[in-house]
Amino acid sequence: MTFVNEVKNAVTPRAALLVIGVLGLQLLFIASYVGALHKPKPTDVAFGVVAPQQMSQQLITQLDGLPGGPLDPRTVSSEAEAREQIMNRDIDGALIVSPQGRTDTLLVASGGGTVLSSALERILTQVEAGQQRTVRTVDVAPASADDFDGLSSFYLVVGWCVGGYLCASILAISAGTKPANRQRALIRTAVMAVYAVAGGIGGAVIIGPILGALPGSVWGLAGLGALVVFSVGMITLGLEALTGIVGIGLAVLIIVIAGNPSAGGAFPLPMLPDFWRAIGPALPPGAGTWVARSIAYFRGNAVTGPLLVLSAWAVAGTALTLLLSMRRGAGRDDESAGTAPSAGGSTAA
Repeated sequence: MTFVNEVKNAVTPRAALLVIGVLGLQLLFIASYVGALHKPKPTDVAFGVVAPQQMSQQLITQLDGLPGGPLDPRTVSSEAEAREQIMNRDIDGALIVSPQGRTDTLLVASGGGTVLSSALERILTQVEAGQQRTVRTVDVAPASADDFDGLSSFYLVVGWCVGGYLCASILAISAGTKPANRQRALIRTAVMAVYAVAGGIGGAVIIGPILGALPGSVWGLAGLGALVVFSVGMITLGLEALTGIVGIGLAVLIIVIAGNPSAGGAFPLPMLPDFWRAIGPALPPGAGTWVARSIAYFRGNAVTGPLLVLSAWAVAGTALTLLLSMRRGAGRDDESAGTAPSAGGSTAA
């Protein structure tokens, strides 16, 4: 046998296409992570200004005109209102201008990302120095001392996502890459649900009571974890039902390559380039990270939208998995009917 024939036997056309696909995923991984994270800078950060009426508009104009557009300033009526908007995650920080003295107050929330709060402090310190004023920083939603750079919520969600698509992949390839019938699809969905509950509780217990990395409701985090795992698992099963083993690669593309760097974990969303900032909230890692931080540091506020995103992925994946299994099952029923024995004992053509 010639060397060329050996190569043909060793590497089938299907295997060659899969290898090319893996190479594409590898290059996309590099482009996505480096593109999103290599040069973080704040852009259009929602920022409140509480100042006497005669200087409020002038200060907002000044902040809005800073080079690079780091801030998106807006007037806030009072310090109490500014604090409430930060806790509701409507704004990321606020400047409280003192009408008497020359020391103003900067409100930040490091629980939403210490990198962003540090960037706000640096920007406002420079602005205030140009006005011969000083600023003191008050953290209204401080990150836990055991949550370095506010990353624990992101790593928790990444772990849940990894568990979701790995479990779904194992369920799918254990007996072929496509659900052979409705019963198998239902069983896989049920197993995925049980696994999601176990994974959600386990992750919440590890990051809370065991490691003390995140404050907040353990059961709230557990519920979030179950939804994250189930949504990622079911969309993986759905993609595998639709495309076979290629579905695993598509799940990696959505969750790992597009989802993780745009999740606002390593750098909060206002510090990401426009493309990643736009897609992050619509993908499971971004939605999950936002909710985890809200549970831990923001009294569970502003979670409706992200929870709907996760629910939509779960519903879409479940519907795709079950509908495709029903279609395949109907196709086999038709084939069986076409080959059933006739009354005369022969089979249909």
